[in-house]
Amino acid sequence: MSVRRLIGWIAVLVSVALAALGFIVFVLGVLIELADGITEPLDPYISPVAQMSLAGLCLSASMILLGFLLVGVLLARQSRQYGAGYGEAYRLMQKLKFPEAIQLLERVLAGGKITPDLLMLLTSAYAYNGQLAKAQETADRAVQMFPRDAGAYMTLANGYRMQASYGEAAIVLQTAAQLSPAQPIIWAELGFVQQLAGEHDSAMESFKHAALYSMPSMYAVRVNYYLSRHYLKGGERENARRATERMVATEHGLQAWKSTLRALEGTAYGSLLHYEIEKIEEAIAETEGKRKNN
Repeated sequence: MSVRRLIGWIAVLVSVALAALGFIVFVLGVLIELADGITEPLDPYISPVAQMSLAGLCLSASMILLGFLLVGVLLARQSRQYGAGYGEAYRLMQKLKFPEAIQLLERVLAGGKITPDLLMLLTSAYAYNGQLAKAQETADRAVQMFPRDAGAYMTLANGYRMQASYGEAAIVLQTAAQLSPAQPIIWAELGFVQQLAGEHDSAMESFKHAALYSMPSMYAVRVNYYLSRHYLKGGERENARRATERMVATEHGLQAWKSTLRALEGTAYGSLLHYEIEKIEEAIAETEGKRKNN
């Protein structure tokens, strides 16, 4: 998340908090006025308490309007970043309608709106549709157009991974990690392909980098699975226990990978991912079984 977007969302949260505070002040003011009205006759003018109550209501309304405005601006910026048609193409791919997604993305790109995210999505659509040459061409295009964007290198790495060229994918993701060293998803993806390439020691270092940051559950469950095994093998029982707990806590993240498997049927990477998911589920079941017996 960029600094600007982070500041924007913080501003949204602050406006929500102030809106809640204003509403609370309004309610308290009304209750105080009602309580005073029971024991004493109401004055013909607005009391200080009533003024404070109305001020709270105005604050609440103003902050709600500001919050809606900020959310609208953030969503508009996100739409411009990803490009028109990104969301619709993504939904088509979720439904495994890759030819339709490809047609939509090609039209968007032909219109002149080119972003790393659109090229990444098109690369994936080509690869899932079996058009590996076009996937590689699109991935190369992303790096040529956006040489300083880590997402472009992730696009290229995805193309290599779909061709089972895991060593090449690892090299490309190392460049992405250098460009964005604080992105846990990049470190996680690097660890995954290093694991597939047989570079197990390097993979563990990448997973440790990823674990330094908060990451989506779909990545956390896989990263912590590998770390738990690594720590247990090295006799680091406390680290193994913590990694295992994080793995179990993010078990629901496996569902995202299972959805991906449908598009990867018949590919070497799909078979390896399916096998890995089975092993993770076995590890989680074993951990939960031990907990029940204790």
